[in-house]
Amino acid sequence: MEDQAGKHVRRPRYRGTHPRTYKEKYKELQPEKYADTIAKVIQKGSTPAGMHISICVKEILEFLQIRPGQTGLDATLGYGGHAQEMLKCLEREGHLYALDIDKGESEKTRKRLELLGYGPDILTIRNMNFARLDEIAAESGPFDFILADLGVSSMQIDNPDRGFSYKYEGPLDLRLNPEKGVTAAERIKKISREELEGMLIENADEPYAEEIAKAVWEKKRTGLEISTTTELRQIIEEALAFIPAEKRKETVKKSCQRTFQALRIDVNHEYEALYEFLEKLPDALAPGGRAAILTFHSGEDRLVKKSFKAFQKKGVYREVSNEVIRPSAEECLRNSRAHSTKMRWAIKA
Repeated sequence: MEDQAGKHVRRPRYRGTHPRTYKEKYKELQPEKYADTIAKVIQKGSTPAGMHISICVKEILEFLQIRPGQTGLDATLGYGGHAQEMLKCLEREGHLYALDIDKGESEKTRKRLELLGYGPDILTIRNMNFARLDEIAAESGPFDFILADLGVSSMQIDNPDRGFSYKYEGPLDLRLNPEKGVTAAERIKKISREELEGMLIENADEPYAEEIAKAVWEKKRTGLEISTTTELRQIIEEALAFIPAEKRKETVKKSCQRTFQALRIDVNHEYEALYEFLEKLPDALAPGGRAAILTFHSGEDRLVKKSFKAFQKKGVYREVSNEVIRPSAEECLRNSRAHSTKMRWAIKA
C-alpha cells in the first residue's frame, strides 16, 4: 500500500480471515488494484467500501435519451457512476456539468473520470449545492438533460468518520459538506425536546418520535453530551425497551435509520435545498429538456411530485411521470440499497 505522499505503508492488520472495519478493507478501497475483490463483493449483493453502485442507470438513460452534442447536468455527482454512463452517451461531443458539495469525494471522482478520458474538455465539476442550479445554468446555457440523485453516497455512509450510520462507531457528524455547518451532535446539544420530536416526525415519519425525543432530552438534562453514533443508538435502544422482545431488534433498527435520516436532513437543510432546486429547474432546462430525479424517502418524493404537477398545470412541463419508476427486482437483489428508490421525471414544454 501507498499513502497520499506515495510512500509505502503496511496494510491495516485485522483479526480473523476477513477485514471488518472500514479502514481494514484496503483492497475494497483500491478498486483499481483489486478488481477481483470488488467483483466478488458486488456479486454477493454488497457495496465495496469506498464505492457507490449507481441505481436505476438503465431507466435513467432510457428516459433522458442523451444524444451526442447535447449539454447536460449531473446535479449530484457523488461517486460518478451516473455521470460516467451519461458521458458515454455523449460520445465525446457536447458537455456534462456536475455539482457536489463534498469537496473531498468530488475530487476523487474527478480523478477517476479523468483517468477514463473524461477531462475538462467534456466534463466540468463544481463544488456547489444543487440549489444553486441557476448559477451553473447561467454559465452553461440551458440544459438538454438534468439528473438529480438525492441519495447519500455509499462511500459517505460506510465511512465511520462521517457519522452517517448508526452501525459504526464514529463522530455524530452527518454533514454532506464536512467543511461547513453544524454537526448533528451540535444540533442535538441545542435542540429542544419539542423541536426534536417534530423533526423526527416531519423528516422521517418516526412513529416513536415522542419516546426518542424524551429519552434524548433526559440524557441531556443529566449533562451528557451525545457526540457519537453509538451513544445516540444506545439512547434509542433504551427508549424502545418497552417494545416486545421478539419485535424489538427490528423496531430499533428502523427507528435508528429514521432518526439518523431526520438529523441528516436537518443539518444539511436538505428540504430547503430541494425546494429551491425544484423551483429553479424549469428555467435551467432547454425547451424539450428532460429532468429525472431519484428520491429515497416519502418526504422527498412528495416535494418532487407536488412541484412537477404544479408546473405541468401551469404549462411549464409538457409531461410528467404519473407513477414512480422503481428499480427492478434483479437490481434490488444485486444492490440492497436500491429498495427504497423512486424515480420521477418531467419534460419541459
